[in-house]
Amino acid sequence: MTGITLQYIPYNTDVAFLGIKQQVIGMLHYRIAFFTHVYTALFVLPAGFIQFSPYVLSHFKKLHRLSGWIYTVFVLLLVAPSGFVMGIYANGGLSSQISFCVLALLWFYATLMAIISITKKDILSHRKWMIRSFALTLSAISLRAWKYILVYLFHPAPMDNYRMVAWLSWVVNLLIAEIIIFKFIHHAKINNRLVVTHSDRRL
Repeated sequence: MTGITLQYIPYNTDVAFLGIKQQVIGMLHYRIAFFTHVYTALFVLPAGFIQFSPYVLSHFKKLHRLSGWIYTVFVLLLVAPSGFVMGIYANGGLSSQISFCVLALLWFYATLMAIISITKKDILSHRKWMIRSFALTLSAISLRAWKYILVYLFHPAPMDNYRMVAWLSWVVNLLIAEIIIFKFIHHAKINNRLVVTHSDRRL
């Protein structure tokens, strides 16, 4: 992702992905949305990964909080809104446009709920929503992975491939996120209840 982002620095409007977006890159609001989205990815992805490091959480709580605020502020104020604008002009027609706009809305909502839950000291809910939020963040990576997988296996036409990965990139991620939430967090919740019950018995 860093390599992809560096192609557009300092300000290139005719390289890589933008080579096929020349019909819309002339619009100021699209340029603002695109470059905002691309540049902030350099901060959002690392900040998100830090959030899921048990070592950082245990030994560097301030770093965990700082990266959390960087992640959520960037997603809510910059990345998700710019992604929605880009989604309106997505390649592949209405199907892709709906997919990317829904992705941006769900991404915003999941991240907002993660913030709301932690302000209420609801750590379990915070973890659930952060898992969902970061699963959607990782769609930037899974989209490119699915493109290669589908081309290798099925050789679809370029636009057909793009329409499929527009949905696969985040729907599959969310399904995996829900499995993680159910298997690990639900399991941890049950274990916590068992520990509390055992403690009560000893008392």
